[in-house]
Amino acid sequence: SLFRARSLFRASQGPRVAMKLASVKLRLSTPVRSRACASTVGVSARYSGVGAARVDQRHRQSLALPERRSAAAVRAVPALLVRSRHCSSAAGDGPPPDVPPPEAAGELGDKADSSASTASADGDAASAAVGSASPVGEKEQASQALFALPLFRKPAFPGFFHIIQIGDQEILDFLQSMRRSGQGEYLAGFMTRELPKGLSEGDGEAAEPLVAIPPTAAASAGNRGQNSGGASEGGAAKTLRRDTGRVESGDDLAEIGTMLQIVSLASHPSSAGGQVVVMPTQRIRLIKSISKPSPGHPLCAVFVEGIPDIEVPANSDDIRALHHEIIATMKDLLKTPFMYKDQFEQVIKYYNLDDPLKLADLVAGMSTAPRDELQAVLVADVPVDRLRKVLMIMKKDLEHSRLQSQFKSQIEDKFAKEHRKYMLMQHLKHIKRELHLEKDDKQSVIAQFKEAIALLEGVPEEATKAMENELSRLSSLEPQSPEFNVSRTYLDWMTVLPWGKHTTDNADIDKAEAVLNEDHYSLEDVKERILEHMAVSFLKGSTQGKIMCLVGPPGTGKTSIGKSIARALDRQFFRFSVGGLHDVAEIRGHRRTYVGAMPGKIIQALKITQVCNPVILIDEIDKLGRDFRGDPSSALLEVLDPAQNSAFRDLYLDAPVDLSKALFVCTANVTDTIPGPLLDRMEVIRLSGYVFEEKVAIANQFLIPQTMDTHGIKPEHLNLSSEALILLIRDYAREAGVRELRKLLEKIARKTALSLVREDEENRRLTVVSLDNLKKFVGQPPFTSDHMFHNGMPSGVVMGLAWTAMGGKTLFIEARGHLPRNDKQVKEIAVGADVGEAGKEGTGQQESKPSGSGARLRVTGRLGKVMGESSEIALTYARLFLKELSPPNNFLNEASMHMNLPEGATPKDGPSAGVSMTTSLLSLALDMPVIPDMAMTGEMTLTGKVLRVGGIKEKAIAARRENIGMILMPMSNQADYLEIKPHLRAGLTAHFVDHFDDVYRLAFAGTGAPILATSRGSEVVTIVTPKDAAAPMPISCLTPSTSSESTTQPAAMADQRWQEVA
Repeated sequence: SLFRARSLFRASQGPRVAMKLASVKLRLSTPVRSRACASTVGVSARYSGVGAARVDQRHRQSLALPERRSAAAVRAVPALLVRSRHCSSAAGDGPPPDVPPPEAAGELGDKADSSASTASADGDAASAAVGSASPVGEKEQASQALFALPLFRKPAFPGFFHIIQIGDQEILDFLQSMRRSGQGEYLAGFMTRELPKGLSEGDGEAAEPLVAIPPTAAASAGNRGQNSGGASEGGAAKTLRRDTGRVESGDDLAEIGTMLQIVSLASHPSSAGGQVVVMPTQRIRLIKSISKPSPGHPLCAVFVEGIPDIEVPANSDDIRALHHEIIATMKDLLKTPFMYKDQFEQVIKYYNLDDPLKLADLVAGMSTAPRDELQAVLVADVPVDRLRKVLMIMKKDLEHSRLQSQFKSQIEDKFAKEHRKYMLMQHLKHIKRELHLEKDDKQSVIAQFKEAIALLEGVPEEATKAMENELSRLSSLEPQSPEFNVSRTYLDWMTVLPWGKHTTDNADIDKAEAVLNEDHYSLEDVKERILEHMAVSFLKGSTQGKIMCLVGPPGTGKTSIGKSIARALDRQFFRFSVGGLHDVAEIRGHRRTYVGAMPGKIIQALKITQVCNPVILIDEIDKLGRDFRGDPSSALLEVLDPAQNSAFRDLYLDAPVDLSKALFVCTANVTDTIPGPLLDRMEVIRLSGYVFEEKVAIANQFLIPQTMDTHGIKPEHLNLSSEALILLIRDYAREAGVRELRKLLEKIARKTALSLVREDEENRRLTVVSLDNLKKFVGQPPFTSDHMFHNGMPSGVVMGLAWTAMGGKTLFIEARGHLPRNDKQVKEIAVGADVGEAGKEGTGQQESKPSGSGARLRVTGRLGKVMGESSEIALTYARLFLKELSPPNNFLNEASMHMNLPEGATPKDGPSAGVSMTTSLLSLALDMPVIPDMAMTGEMTLTGKVLRVGGIKEKAIAARRENIGMILMPMSNQADYLEIKPHLRAGLTAHFVDHFDDVYRLAFAGTGAPILATSRGSEVVTIVTPKDAAAPMPISCLTPSTSSESTTQPAAMADQRWQEVA
């Protein structure tokens, strides 16, 4: 009969058949209580006295549609709760605590019997009367004891089925045991006051409706799931929501809830928990809590009382308007892609929309509004207030649905356009392929590569074979394969390289020289070397490659001269820096086995320039790094070796590439950090820096015009006087390069631009920068002079010459000491105010104390190891020399001495201070100062020989910058000094010696010091360069009247102006 009834329902015999089916199934599945304690026998007997017909009638009226359900039949159900713990106890006697006695239960059962009989006798007439309006004036039930089922997400509204998923297996087992005992038919459903931990209000599951669609089908499905012992169509969901759970006590529950009639229970087939289908019957109020949850009883027991249905005032315009607006909003909501549109449409088919309050409960139960707003609807006891709250909820749902629809349509339109484009492109490809207008992608790629390979000329045989092998491999691969893209990228690189392509070098020497002079002032060595390279290529008739390394201080134009070289030779230019480079793959490329592999910088230079003979500038080669990834300097050995780079093999290409035609220009500040094998492969050209005249010319010809152009200043807006420029170079920019000078000129230009902008265009005046207002533009000068002693040098002080990465520099060496015998014999040379303090901060402190003597020498000034050894050699030789010169003088053997090199924060090292230290100690011992305006450099030996040192050009320029007239140098450096251009050493008198005897004779000449009879060295060579050998100094600076004229003046006028400034 069950299957026949199901067939009738599926044949659309109407909802009444489905209602009867549910009644039959529920009646057949109702368990018979097998156990009962002594205290509940009377209640059970009275309850079982109701005939089967009355039970059937009661269930039919409970499961029927809202408009067919009788309120009297609902109230006829005995709602007395007998606690499960007492009922299941075999030894329990007497009534359970806080439960009405059996007599009250019997009276309640009699009332239920009479009500059920009345409902059965009235039949359809009573049901029709209740469907139109709920009875309001009838007397409600007294307080009842029920188990409270907490609701986490939203309250249950009367009138339609709700599905509540239970994740707590103990709660589900408790409800099932209650139903088996015939007691768990009704529960009190109350929403918790707060959400439990771990459950947020914005959770997507919180908005899911807890209704069965359709109600009768869900009930039947739930029964089927229960009867079969598993979850079928309407069984438990795969992932259970947290609709209910445990609470600590009844105080955690809201005051207003609903009475829930359990229709079916179903367990989850694979996880703990299940679901329960309930029918909320009416609103109830929580009076007090009877008991708290305990082990075995997860639900708390509470006393509740029924809340009578509120009466809808007749002929109320507000209610009618709200009712119609809710219906209209519902229709608008059904037109939008509402989240639960299908369920909503099916539910409203089974309910009467004429009752506004029932409609309000239906809408609130299906809404996705927050739980607090839904609880407010459940609590509202004024019809107008309840309808208004429901209307506001529906408006929010409607707006949310419209926004969702808008976003969905936008996304769908976007995907529709992309899909349409994709489909059209596929159709187009198919049509072209059918008409033989286009081949397959793979075949077209292979055809393109074959065509590109055929056009290549001058490709080595090994490279040709590699491309053919890769092309055959590409034809056997699928386009979707990762190896296909690897082979395709390799062939792209091989076919894009300029195999055999060269540019023709410029053969016009005069044109090349003009280009070099146009871009750079001075740098004759570099320009001459480039012209020599052009001459060799012209005579040989072929393009030549070379490796040059430009070494010099920062700001001397090393990088910019590379661009000028490429422009002079009519070659392509490529620059990359290797400063801080650690990875060898940046030079030699990556192997193709790595993801994202690519060739190195050298091959990339050929690809970008598209010629095999570009000018490649490798910047900062002295700052190469080295770590676990390899040594890039070793990788450059093959690149920068003319005998090997004709067959350079990149790891990515794995084919020989000819680099012998390329011109490599490297730049470095020092050569000390460049590995020896790499330095041996390069031709080193040193740039010593610029002297004063060269800086003036560079400022007038390059820096001032470029600065004014970049700052938008016209010649009529700025006048930089020649005297201001000279002072700017002399006292503000003393470095070897011109980078600091450019910064100062830019500072002047910025201040001038600011003053021009502040004035109106017609009121703008000429800004004149002179000696009087130069400090206003650039501040106080950081330099005045390297001379520490303007009134003559005291005893124990000697000026030396040093080389630094920033160029040449003068360096003072000062000594002082005293004899520890008595006050009359104390010799103390006070040199400088803060000598001791400067020495304390230095890290290179040396002490020398001969065996068996009280003499001691302390050396400070942050000296390196080599300079510390030079001080020991100087002390030893000075003692021997003083003993020969003046035997009674034992100052160096007995005195406590201190030697210091000022500027203690600057590290100092090198052997070139040996002669200066020896002379300083002798000056201290003899108490005789050396002649003024003299500087010296050279390495000392224990036998007095003066050895060769480096940086002669830088040291000579530094001496000339400080207006020093005489310099002493080793004899071996005579050739280096003569290579300096005459205008760079103009006004200098250089003495070249090879023994310290000549150093002593020249340093103490005319001071009254003891004189040696003979010299153990060779004859002193003296080279005097007159001042008139200096190059003409351009004095005229940018003024409105002379900006377009020549920037040079006669040599006599330039020399006169230079002397006046000095």
